[in-house]
Amino acid sequence: MTGDGREGATLAARRERIMTAMGGGLMLLAASPERPRTADILYPYRQDSDFDYVTGFPEPDAVCVLAPDQPDRFLLFVRPADPERTIWVGPRAGLDGAVERHGADRAYPLDELERVLGPLVEKSSYVYHTVLRDDPLAQRLLALIRGAQAGRPRTGTGPSAIHDPAEVLHEMRLRKDPAELERMRHAIAIACEAHREAMRVAQPGMAEFEVEALVDFTFRRRGATGPAYPSIIASGPNATILHYVDNDRVLVDDELLLIDAGAEHRGYCADVTRTFPVGRRYTGPQRALYDAVLAAQQSAIDAVRPGATLEGAHHAAVRVLVDALLAERLLQGSADEIVEKGLYRRFYMHRTSHWLGRDVHDVGNYAVAGAPRPLEPGMVLTVEPGLYVPADADDVPTGFRGVGIRIEDDVLVTETGNEVLSAAAPKQVAEIESLRS
Repeated sequence: MTGDGREGATLAARRERIMTAMGGGLMLLAASPERPRTADILYPYRQDSDFDYVTGFPEPDAVCVLAPDQPDRFLLFVRPADPERTIWVGPRAGLDGAVERHGADRAYPLDELERVLGPLVEKSSYVYHTVLRDDPLAQRLLALIRGAQAGRPRTGTGPSAIHDPAEVLHEMRLRKDPAELERMRHAIAIACEAHREAMRVAQPGMAEFEVEALVDFTFRRRGATGPAYPSIIASGPNATILHYVDNDRVLVDDELLLIDAGAEHRGYCADVTRTFPVGRRYTGPQRALYDAVLAAQQSAIDAVRPGATLEGAHHAAVRVLVDALLAERLLQGSADEIVEKGLYRRFYMHRTSHWLGRDVHDVGNYAVAGAPRPLEPGMVLTVEPGLYVPADADDVPTGFRGVGIRIEDDVLVTETGNEVLSAAAPKQVAEIESLRS
């Protein structure tokens, strides 16, 4: 079975839950393809999140079939073992490994996909398969389904419907089980260590990419695959660019450094943001905005509990930010009017939360039946309010211009409220300034 016995048992139990939810039919999942970086060099491989969630199988050119009504309920189609290629790129699991290490009931060479799978599709009344992917392997599966549907008028059998696997898989992925939470805690702990190291080491005169190198080094040193997404190391006015990734500016005293960086560990992601002074202390305007963002974040975190919604957490953060923007005279008018008309979006233009898990912006619907989705225990989300004052905002006091602040934590919904999983990354002013001394 995959990895240790516990992991194999977790995957087997997960597949059983999936097949129960399917209620019959077939689910067809394709592994991620390898993607060329240059003529003969590939990008580092990352398995498709759904495929990995179901199988734990780490290789490309593979297909998973879940067939609840068949004698062999979990099939894998894989590349055969190749001793010659082993010399160059390492061993493949092969057919034996797919069964013995990854728990498949039967395994077949990928070349036999149409021969073996075709008859199963023709007998199935419905099939789960995504139509969003258009790589060659996913297209082969879709061609099998279309062929079976084309023959349905003649044979009286075959799929009459194609369902999105997200109906089952993404609903399950939205609620993390204990094994998933263990991996997430590890990824987040690594990310928190990297943020602490950056706070300790970053100095005026360093380049953003030097800090990025330190962050990524800490990820790898602690056993992470690497960054869960391109690390954002944004100093000064670059912090007002939400997804800034050039990371090539020199750090300047009396400015802020925003670091949005999360590690990926064993298929699960962290997503943590901290903003701290390049020098030793926050300036007055920086501190005023930082305190506002921190208070807004705490208000939003306090709103995270079973039965609440991400919309509620967002509104809680917005009200605090609007009051601060009014107090600092960056906005004028009544708080209610500013919220109603969205005038705050000049300085806070994104949402406060998103799901977190195998993907940084993880799967799962944010609304159900047209209403915001109630939170449930086991869901993990980010809470990340911010304020971003453009450098060319001539109508605001000089000290606020070019200041970007975001504070982001990873939060687990518990039975009684919430747990901040990324609490080890400092965010209180006294703790940060102590590290900067």
